Amino acid sequence: MMKTRLSSTAYSLIFFCFFATAKGQVKPVDPGQTIHHKTPKVFVLKGATIVPEPGKVIESGEIVIRDGLIESIGKSAKIPADAFEVNLSGKTIYSGFIESYLERSDKKPPVMGRRSQQNQEEKTTTTATSHWNPKVKPDFSVLEQYDLPEKEGKTLRSLGFTSAHLVPGSGIFRGQSALIHLGNWSPGSVIKEDGPVQAIGFEYGTWSDPTYPNSLLGAVALTRQTFYDAKWYKEAWETYGRFPKTNDQPEEDRGLAALSTHLENKGAILFMTDEELGSLRAGKIGKEFDLNVWLKGSGYEYRRLNDIKALDSFVILPINFPKAPDVSTWETALQITSEELRHWDMAPDNANKLVKAAIPFVLTTSELEDKKTFRNNLLKMVKRGFSKDEALASVTTTPAKRLGLSEVLGTLKKGKIANLVVTDGDYFDNKTRVESVWIEGIKYPVITEPKADARGTWTMQWRYDGEVRIDSLKITGERTKPQGKLADDKMTIPLKSVKLSSNNMFNFALQGDTLGMDGIIQFSGSIKEDYAEGQGRTPTGGTLSWFARRAAPYEKEKKEKTETQEKASKLVVRYPEGVFGFEKMPSQPELILVKNATIWTMGPQGVMENSDLLIKGGKIWKVGKNLSISPKAKNSVTIDAQGKHVTPGIIDCHSHTAGFSINEGAQSVTAEVRIQDVINSDDINIYRQLAGGLTTANVLHGSANPIGGQNAVIKLRWGSAPDQLLFKGAPKGIKFALGENVKRERSWGRYPETRMGVEQVIRDAFTAAAEYKAKKNVSRRWKRRQTDPGSP
Repeated sequence: MMKTRLSSTAYSLIFFCFFATAKGQVKPVDPGQTIHHKTPKVFVLKGATIVPEPGKVIESGEIVIRDGLIESIGKSAKIPADAFEVNLSGKTIYSGFIESYLERSDKKPPVMGRRSQQNQEEKTTTTATSHWNPKVKPDFSVLEQYDLPEKEGKTLRSLGFTSAHLVPGSGIFRGQSALIHLGNWSPGSVIKEDGPVQAIGFEYGTWSDPTYPNSLLGAVALTRQTFYDAKWYKEAWETYGRFPKTNDQPEEDRGLAALSTHLENKGAILFMTDEELGSLRAGKIGKEFDLNVWLKGSGYEYRRLNDIKALDSFVILPINFPKAPDVSTWETALQITSEELRHWDMAPDNANKLVKAAIPFVLTTSELEDKKTFRNNLLKMVKRGFSKDEALASVTTTPAKRLGLSEVLGTLKKGKIANLVVTDGDYFDNKTRVESVWIEGIKYPVITEPKADARGTWTMQWRYDGEVRIDSLKITGERTKPQGKLADDKMTIPLKSVKLSSNNMFNFALQGDTLGMDGIIQFSGSIKEDYAEGQGRTPTGGTLSWFARRAAPYEKEKKEKTETQEKASKLVVRYPEGVFGFEKMPSQPELILVKNATIWTMGPQGVMENSDLLIKGGKIWKVGKNLSISPKAKNSVTIDAQGKHVTPGIIDCHSHTAGFSINEGAQSVTAEVRIQDVINSDDINIYRQLAGGLTTANVLHGSANPIGGQNAVIKLRWGSAPDQLLFKGAPKGIKFALGENVKRERSWGRYPETRMGVEQVIRDAFTAAAEYKAKKNVSRRWKRRQTDPGSP
């Protein structure tokens, strides 16, 4: 029995050892007993027209690729003995395109219209060292648990894109970008983990969302505060490092730490914009904190070109042109505004206007409902005057330079990564197709079409139930989407489900009723040059055989197809856009004389009949009778106001006009928000109120909370940019509210719920502000004495 047990144990051990060895074995002991897998890593692409960079062309050139890099390129490259030759005669090769804004979003994106960055519900993961606000996450890495969606990668490759700038897509401070290749996703697809930008979007909740911020007002304020906090955070840790005994250790905040480091390294800040005034808003914050500002454009930049140029920013520009408005009936036409019609006409010229204004930009597929329309839109721009070299540069050399990739991507040059686009002609020709892209020296086919062409007229012979038929089989249509019909002297039967596969298998079907069969007859076979043969199945399950010879090649029917003529818009931009905008802003005469008017001075002079008013440099200079302007005065205007009255401009002391956002109601005290951050100079109410005599307005925060935000006094300068409306030197104030509006139902969970609580909130805020001011004054005195300072 003992011997038996030992044998069993021994057998078990032998079996276990054999199994473990077989499972863990990587390659056979004798390499000669298996097939070698030797995928070529050295290629020579021959005979193609090569466009190594915009403006340069090599006819019938050659590119040698080794281990994913370009080894040589030129008219006649030195071909290594181990190279696998690829004949690309008649093809064109470009440097692989770079997608400058590929958004990562782990939630279904909202339908974004102009002037809306409201967010959807999203799950947030916080830790003890996360920022207090879940929308502030500069420490987030866009590559965290990322996997390039297969469909998205395939679509981008079909357009010629081989690499991308991956940007996080949710939050206010959204995190760090990254640079990736667009091949089959793997850890090796990452070009650079720490991309060039921190992304910011003015994202906010809905009005009923109790989480701060729930308005554009709050989103901008939180953005500003976070930049101040990052500066404070850096200084606080530096102070603690120098004087640890007299200072408390600052609380760790991974978000502020990441942002502080990025700013210290002069990294770019990429702001999302939904309209042209959003770009100005981002630029204003950039100026306040001396930021390296990049703008994710909106397609509306042409409306404020001079203002955007003054920002000295770099723009990532979408080409999401609006569809042609439906004006087929007068009812639908009435639903389309002049602004919408004008944008439809002018939007395709946006990029060309940026070129003429010398504003640096790149193009992106972002914001397109279907990314496949990118090329069609690009070709439309070219037809309207956008140069091919500028178009090519916007997806190759310029993004490579801005993203820090010029040493490895952007052009075809020895030593660079072998990212290529192969087309069957000029990329900017309507008929040209992208056939393949190469990413790190690996080919990714875009077009997998059959080598055979089924089109033409065939003489087909087929047999069923002992009967032989000879018919004419005529195949037309596109090569990859054929169609056709079967005919004899007496009848014509249209074909169904005509398909030619990539392996040259040919399938079609026809209705059998005309032939005395109740149902569908199916045919399948293969094509080799001008001969085809195969089998079929009748509706009753019977089989048949067939073969055919091509009697005549395919000749495309000559139809006069008029290509859509594209011309640059002849419209002139209005300020603001729409039916009431100015094509040219009104000039400011040096002198304006209003004569013979009834003047209401609203002062000691009372109402002055038949009097004159003289304005100099925009200010009232004289009021009286028989005033005049010297005939030699230049740039002057005289207005005869006989029978008319002149009064001071009306001032609205409590207005909510001209604001993209009025209430930030998520917290009881929001004194940090500023109405001037959200001035909408395009608000039609400015125009309407001007017509009523209003010239100045004190735009206040709403009554959503006891202490709202800071006011903005504006002049109603219709057509001007937001900051040009601000009344310089006007008193500053904060809106307080004591009434019923500021209370909240218990379901909201926000204090106060009663008017007694409102009074306590305001009293508490004043007390806290006084204590804060006293503490800051003490800190300043310590610094002046050059003693150990307290925490900043």
